[in-house]
Amino acid sequence: MSFSLLALLCLVALIGPLLNLNRKFPVPMVVGELIVGIIVGQTGLQIFDASDETFTFMAEVGFALVMFAAGAHVPLGPELLGPALRNGALRAAFVGALSVPAGLGLAHLFGSDNGLLYAVILASSSASLVIPSMGNTPIAGRQGVEFLVQIAIADAVAIVLLPLAIEPSRAARAALGAVIVILVAVAYGIFMDRFNMRQVRKVSKKNGFALEIRILLVVLFSLAAIAVAMNVSVMLAGFALGIAASYAGQPKRLKRQTFALTEGLFGPLFFVWLGASIDLRQLAEHPKAIGLGLGLGLAGLLVHGASGFLRLPFPLAVATGGQLGVPIGAVTLALTAGTMETWEAPAIFLGAVVTIAGVAVTMPLVRQFFKAQQRAERAGGEELPAKRHVDARVEG
Repeated sequence: MSFSLLALLCLVALIGPLLNLNRKFPVPMVVGELIVGIIVGQTGLQIFDASDETFTFMAEVGFALVMFAAGAHVPLGPELLGPALRNGALRAAFVGALSVPAGLGLAHLFGSDNGLLYAVILASSSASLVIPSMGNTPIAGRQGVEFLVQIAIADAVAIVLLPLAIEPSRAARAALGAVIVILVAVAYGIFMDRFNMRQVRKVSKKNGFALEIRILLVVLFSLAAIAVAMNVSVMLAGFALGIAASYAGQPKRLKRQTFALTEGLFGPLFFVWLGASIDLRQLAEHPKAIGLGLGLGLAGLLVHGASGFLRLPFPLAVATGGQLGVPIGAVTLALTAGTMETWEAPAIFLGAVVTIAGVAVTMPLVRQFFKAQQRAERAGGEELPAKRHVDARVEG
């Protein structure tokens, strides 16, 4: 890695936002950045070497920050307790139960030993994909809260189980590491919620110290260090800390700082690195990879869509099947651990793209549903729980 390559990397990463500007067919920025990585990586021009140690380490930092942002997207509040928590958890468990035979079946069909990994991927959801896809449409009503709970639980549980599914032989150590990471994140969330940090924020803002982001990065990288030492992914460190930050509430200033740090450099760098590390030529050399990718994507949408039989509107049920962070994490971790065949990585990536396409198709129906919920609330003069950011109660 050199400054010239870093400048080129930042330049090509701009293509992601440019592809997203198309109003008729907007390409999610993440997908655009992955495509760029594929073009400049080992599949295409081979400008960037994904095995470069500096590039890989910077990508790991980006991965932790991206998963922090995903965790911070998970809304937490008193409206998530009670029946909404019970129903959302029940649906997530139902999807998980369906995912196990589906994942094992796909592995048997395509001659892979990663059936449990496929099951975790199928059961996963993506708060960082689905919630931003809603745009300005508020997620309102009891079913909306249950929808959010189902996504949050599926996302969190899959991220915890992912390292265990990838290397079952190290499951005990990874489980202990996951518990430690989660406990530290919980302690951070409780501390930030209980203790008044207003004076610290005031001094930081007045003197330009940026104390909030410095403290956050100390905790994030400490969690990442624990995770790596205990054979747990940095994705869990970032996601757990993001949920803790969502619980405690983030000042607006801190949100802007983390957004700039993630989306300005490290996030795009991670996705370009990931695209550069995947060899899509394996799809042509191994036609079964295409079948596996399509199978994973369609099976993911089907098992999540089945939660519609548990009184969740089918467009919402299918939308919970959107997958992003977990498939990406699976590819990243499994390739690093050497537990995945080279043809499986592009297949998993293809499966994630299929689920993203499924979310894109159903999202107009989802937004239409919640707009109807809004109109019903206004007509009835009843205010039901709606999507709201917990950190709105914290002054910037």
